[in-house]
Amino acid sequence: MKNLFSYSIILSIILLSSASNAVENSIRINTAWKAGVARVKITPEEHMWMAGYAFRDKPSEGKLTDLWAKALILEDADGKRAVMISLDLVAIRKVISEPVRDRIEKQFGLTRSQILINASHTHTGPETQSAPHIFTLEKKELDKIDRYAKKLEDQLVNLVGDALKNLQPATLYSENGLSRFQVNRRNNNENSLAFQTELKGPNDFAVPVIKVVDAKGKIMAIAFGYACHNTVLGTYEWSGDYAGFAQIELEKRYPGATALFFQGAGADLNPLPRRTVALAVQYGETLAASVDRVLKEEMKPLSAALTLSYSEIDLRFEKASPTKEELKGLMSDTSKTPDYLKASAKVLLSKLEKGEKLMSSYPYPLQVWKLGEQPVITMGGEVLVGYANELKKVFGQNIFVFGYSNDVMAYIPTSTVWKEGGYEGTRSPIFTTPWASDIEDVIIREVRRLAEQAGVKKLVN
Repeated sequence: MKNLFSYSIILSIILLSSASNAVENSIRINTAWKAGVARVKITPEEHMWMAGYAFRDKPSEGKLTDLWAKALILEDADGKRAVMISLDLVAIRKVISEPVRDRIEKQFGLTRSQILINASHTHTGPETQSAPHIFTLEKKELDKIDRYAKKLEDQLVNLVGDALKNLQPATLYSENGLSRFQVNRRNNNENSLAFQTELKGPNDFAVPVIKVVDAKGKIMAIAFGYACHNTVLGTYEWSGDYAGFAQIELEKRYPGATALFFQGAGADLNPLPRRTVALAVQYGETLAASVDRVLKEEMKPLSAALTLSYSEIDLRFEKASPTKEELKGLMSDTSKTPDYLKASAKVLLSKLEKGEKLMSSYPYPLQVWKLGEQPVITMGGEVLVGYANELKKVFGQNIFVFGYSNDVMAYIPTSTVWKEGGYEGTRSPIFTTPWASDIEDVIIREVRRLAEQAGVKKLVN
């Protein structure tokens, strides 16, 4: 009996020691992260042309809320780094994204695979590129756009440097929340929405959340997303729309924390009803409440390991690029071709007349990250919700899918929407031709390859 008692004590000590070691191991793994945050105000300092709506006929007139660029730097236990940048802008286009990422690589050693730049797609932010429909503006207005874009480029590079200076020990957690104010705009009529008793079409109600906690247990950063156009407002006042109000609300609830919004695959999803400031605030507070609920419940701790993959694939067009004669015909058409497409035709024609060739494909950016156990898939362009739904069938419901990342060049339709046609189905960078019909297969196949490279497991083959 004495020997049995001694054996029990020894066994208990061994078990307690093992449990203690396991806890210490877990703490060591989770607190091996380092994180740094920074922000910079990107609200224009002068009245200038706004982005998102071709109907606008004058520059901005005021400010509802400030616009921000925010950065979250993550460093894993092996010193590998990644940066997540969120922008209160309609898009991050190639002409800005490429030089910014090149300069970040040169100054801070972060390659394309380590950089995520995501635009919220607010339609009450500034234009950052001389888009075809505004080429007819006075030179002073075009000069404002160029000045803003050059300043923005410097601000984004410096923002990463500021975030790096703020690196400190941290723990990371992730989880998906839920919010339901998005409506599929292809399958529901906005004007008759009040009379509908049910909504139609695909949706993705997920609210991805990453919580970053400092060594004292205080939340230092909240990265969150949602798949829905930022089009509640269409005024002439600067604002981050519902996503801006969501960030403001979260930073009120968690003083000292930086809230970063990442737009999902919401190119065919609208916040409905819309068009009032009160609705923009309501949707922002609704989204913030969804995030807040996730933050207060149990979240998945992420081990301090970053796996990153990135590629650019050539997306083809269905038809050949237009000839000079075709473009001239479109420009002279007074019945079918809207003015903004005539402006695009004029731009393409000028390139041909200068001896330049029009593109026959487009370098499309894709990215798969694994933050500990959390997969994050990012896609360029205005990505339709069907992509998120399809990818979740392959990799599980808990993955995070962000569109509008690294380069926003056009709508990215699913094969279903490509066949249906319409606004989102036919708009490629060359407006006279849609993307090739195999666009969805090409993209999903490459995401699968990048996911395998990043160690993200599939649910199905």
